[in-house]
Amino acid sequence: MLLSRTAANAFKLSAMSAVKSNTARSITTATPTITQAFNAQKKANGNYTVTLIPGDGIGPEIAQSVKNIFAAANTPIDWEEVDVTPTIKDGKTSIPEEAIQSVRASTVALKGPLATPIGKGHVSLNLTLRRTFNLYANVRPCRSVAGFKTPYEDVNTVLIRENTEGEYSGIEHEVVNGVVQSIKLITKDASERVARYAFSYAESVGRDQVTAVHKANIMKLSDGLFLDVCRQVSKEFPNIKFNEVLLDRACLHIVSDPAIYADTVMVMPNLYGDILSDMCAGLIGGLGLTPSGNIGRDASIFEAVHGTAPDIAGQDKANPTALLLSGIMMLRHMRLNEQASNIEQAVFKTIAEGKTLTADLGGRATNTQYTNAVIQNLKA
Repeated sequence: MLLSRTAANAFKLSAMSAVKSNTARSITTATPTITQAFNAQKKANGNYTVTLIPGDGIGPEIAQSVKNIFAAANTPIDWEEVDVTPTIKDGKTSIPEEAIQSVRASTVALKGPLATPIGKGHVSLNLTLRRTFNLYANVRPCRSVAGFKTPYEDVNTVLIRENTEGEYSGIEHEVVNGVVQSIKLITKDASERVARYAFSYAESVGRDQVTAVHKANIMKLSDGLFLDVCRQVSKEFPNIKFNEVLLDRACLHIVSDPAIYADTVMVMPNLYGDILSDMCAGLIGGLGLTPSGNIGRDASIFEAVHGTAPDIAGQDKANPTALLLSGIMMLRHMRLNEQASNIEQAVFKTIAEGKTLTADLGGRATNTQYTNAVIQNLKA
């Protein structure tokens, strides 16, 4: 559709106005050189406080499963459970102050699935949490699970997604009747921060490559800036090889031979990471087997990224694996590596045995039976 000159001018002016009015909210403020490590102090009883957000639907059931398994593994954690039912503050969706203060004090949280109405109601609580705590990097590892058969047996990807801007900046409006504009915002600071985190993460897990995923051939300014920043940051990490790949080519590679990316950490803008991470989850059996961590300067939140499954809520049918694996990521973030490894081997051993699997994994076990089997497989 061709716009009249008046409409075109309105289109241009509204775009400039939208960027100016939203830039202050969207541009990140944390120093991009900081890769925040866990630094909370133990309490007098020798335990750390961890904020627990059970979530909606099956959330409370799988959260209880995690609590039971973590207790059996003697993890030094005291859970502080909070409610994040949204409130409206100054016309904006906000989470209760009590929950905000809990996460800020503990600096680490585990979160179950949260429901958000589609196309109406309050803003996504997941987005609200990311903005509230400036959770700038989303880490999504996907690894084939022994004993759970899928068409792919050699998946071992790690995706790091910029988590604060891009198409998810929320700069969207109607220019004239029938013409809607959505603006993709990319900043140097946010790109530099997530790129530096990706290289630091690669070093910490023993991967020798970082691959930037982009569409700079089409979005020459926005993705071009992201890619250029990645190139510059790569110079600070001479022991890590840097590659770059177009988004569509990366998708083709992953579904053709996921082993291509088994030795690299993939870093990308927000929307691409959302799509690619779910696609990789599909290769290993779905979101029920996929952990996720959101890293921020002042706090980090680890979460199950699957839905709330209200149709089975309260029926003891839910699979807690994704939240368990996210909890294991959290333990490693807290440098509780012994407990993390013990729980991880117990989870994978339970799945490999195939005797007490929940329905989504092809079995008939209840959540309680699966949880008890993981506990039995813990090493003393």
